[in-house]
Formats: sequence, C-alpha cells, structure tokens
Amino acid sequence: MALRLDGKTAFVAGAGAGIGAAIARRFAAEGARVMCADLDPEAAARTAANIGAPALSARCDVSRAAEIKSALERTETSFGRINILVNTAAADDPVATVVELDEADWGRALAVNLTGSFLLCKQGIPRLAAHGGGSIVLVASQLGQVVSPRRPAYVTTKAALIQFARSLAVDHAKDGIRVNTLSPGAVETDRLLRRYGTIDKVRAALAPLHPLGRLARPEEIASGALFLASDESSFMTGSDLVIDGGYTCL
Repeated sequence: MALRLDGKTAFVAGAGAGIGAAIARRFAAEGARVMCADLDPEAAARTAANIGAPALSARCDVSRAAEIKSALERTETSFGRINILVNTAAADDPVATVVELDEADWGRALAVNLTGSFLLCKQGIPRLAAHGGGSIVLVASQLGQVVSPRRPAYVTTKAALIQFARSLAVDHAKDGIRVNTLSPGAVETDRLLRRYGTIDKVRAALAPLHPLGRLARPEEIASGALFLASDESSFMTGSDLVIDGGYTCL
C-alpha cells in the first residue's frame, strides 16, 4: 500500500509536544520529510529524534516573522521544497472574563493563535505555490464554534482562525493550494495538565462534556490532519474538520 505523503515535505509548527508532535510522527510514518518547529527547540529536537531521518527541527516562535522565515528557509534548503504547512501553536490563556483579562494576555493570544498563522501563511504560501501547490492545515478548536465560559481570548482567536482559513482557501485555490482548519475537542495533552494539574482532574472536568464520554488522544487528531494534508481530501478546501467527540452537539 502506497504511503499517503510519499515524497512530500511538511512544516509542522508546534511539533514539540501534544497534537503537533503526533502530527509530525504520523506524517513521517506516511512518507513525509518533516521539519519539526517549536518555540521550545529542545522539544522540537526530541520529536525529530524520535522520528529519525528524514526529520529536522528548528526553533520557531510563530509570532515572530523573522523566526518563521528562518525555519522555512532551512526547510527548503534541507528538503528542496515545502508541500504541507501545519500550525498547531497556541498560547496558554488565563481563565478570566474580559473585565478580568490582562491586556497583555489578550495580545499574546492574538499574536500566537491568529497572527502566527497569518505570518506562517504569508511566507509559506509563495513557497508552496512555487512547487505547484499543496495543503495548509490550521488547528483551530471546537471552541471556534461554541463558547466556554471565561475564555474570551481563546474562543475569539479560534473562531477567527476558521474564517481566516476560508479566506485563504478562496484566494489561493488558483495556486493549487488547499486550506482547511482542524477543530479538536479536548485532547489529553500537557496543555490541559497545566490548566488542571492532573489527568484525573482533566478527565473529571471535561470528559462529561463529550457525548463519547472521554477525551481524545493526540493520535486521533493526527489522523484528521493526515486526511487534510493528503490527496484523500483533494476536493476539500475552506472547510473545518471537527473531531470533538460530539462536544458541539450539546
């Protein structure tokens, strides 16, 4: 059976842990050369080392255009082209109402969750177009469609990201580029552990909100990213793939 990403090069931002690391591993298993980019260069290097060749790592703060440019250039130099862009990077946001939320925390959420994708796509799209097109996958959230209390920055940026992807899909279809978002429900990652403290507390708080009665595993979200990145979704662009265990049904 042919590998679904054979011969392709993927740039995965946020590949140091969680969903991003799972996506990088899955892409590599399906034949892709992978650049594992992350704000934490040591975490990115661990992901790349676990994958083995052909995978590399780079520090990349997606809120900084210069770091994105450097990481993309290194990807092209090392692998010759870029066919797939994935952005999973998201800032931790405090639980607060808009009155309580610090302006700096609001700004950081916008800079990472939304402007990060703008900067990555601004510099990445010409590189994909130069080689005949490709696929862009921006990781949004089920909270881009519904609201969780005391999360104004997060829900706003994720909803905006879905519309941003639709805009890119319309503008760059002519370049052979497909752009979709992927919206997970709650996933068992370190991000939720930082918020709740223990996995038992995470499961107790969030599993009942999902009709399937559990949280997702990062590998389940990676399967969705693989579908969007591969030719299996060749007639799909401007869409939001929701993998949320039924969260948005309630």
